[in-house]
Amino acid sequence: MATLQAIKYNDGQLEILDQLLLPESCTFIPIWNVEDAWAAIREMKVRGAPAIAIVGCLSLAVELRKLAAPETKEELCRLVQEKLDYLVTSRPTAVNMHLAAEACVKLCTQLTDNTSVNVAEAKDDIVKHLEAMLANDIADNRAIGEHGASDIMKKNATKDKLRIMTHCNTGSLATAGYGTALGVIRSLHTANKLDQVYCTETRPYNQGSRLTAFELVYEKIPATLVCDSMAAAAMKQFKIDAVIVGADRVAANGDTANKIGTYQLAVLAKSHDILFYVAAPFSSIDFQIPNGHSIPIEERPHSEMTHTGSIRTAAAGINCWNPGFDVTPAELITGGIITEKGVFKPDQLAPHQ
Repeated sequence: MATLQAIKYNDGQLEILDQLLLPESCTFIPIWNVEDAWAAIREMKVRGAPAIAIVGCLSLAVELRKLAAPETKEELCRLVQEKLDYLVTSRPTAVNMHLAAEACVKLCTQLTDNTSVNVAEAKDDIVKHLEAMLANDIADNRAIGEHGASDIMKKNATKDKLRIMTHCNTGSLATAGYGTALGVIRSLHTANKLDQVYCTETRPYNQGSRLTAFELVYEKIPATLVCDSMAAAAMKQFKIDAVIVGADRVAANGDTANKIGTYQLAVLAKSHDILFYVAAPFSSIDFQIPNGHSIPIEERPHSEMTHTGSIRTAAAGINCWNPGFDVTPAELITGGIITEKGVFKPDQLAPHQ
């Protein structure tokens, strides 16, 4: 069965799978401009650091394709930078959109300085750059899957099949396709080395139960859903071999910001002597941030905790604390950080940037 596709782009037409409607409905919605993309990202109709960057950049490509070339390259560059700066504000913790914006602005500057390139050609080159992100991300994800599966199998060479725990959603719904942590799980399944995946529900937004479980069932990968509060018991009961999670931002020292609840899984994995992996493209590593203390943590609306849809599930008037992410210290990432370039210990990242 084909892997789920959450981002559809063809010849300037962009559609995304509205993840707020999963698992009840698979509904694609059009993204006509940067403002549509910003709203979809902010409302979490699309989420996952790689997917955020891809949808943001493709929305700009959609706009540029419809736009008549400005009079000067300087004017084009200003327009592109303004749009990208706006997109970066949609979800501040995920670094991929920020780095994608920096790369595009750098290209704009190079094109502006190149006197042999006219405005129309510069616009076309920027659009091609933005559109290439989709295919590049899928290739990176498949490489992450292969590197991660190989490393986990090597470190569990005496075991015929493996039991893996994962958190949040890191699959096709969070990327251009295939996935990061879930991509590793897909590769293990393809190699016939996967016994069972244990996915956490991932409160309060239930990305695990709504999205990861949906992907696993869709692709007939053997899986069991557990509540977040069952993680320690599940590790002990089912003899989990490894925990694999994604990342929204990795600091230079390997500290990793990911969906809230990741930190506690790392602590529990350490206590149970279970390998803990982070799977992320190199674009999620922010070498400008020295450690996790400097990573901005987004706080989400209280209604995500107090309501399920329109139904109130918490006492009216209760105060809430709802950070979207937490930071796992590098020393708890015992398996390594899985990237498209290979698997590295947290302190080995810098030489490979």
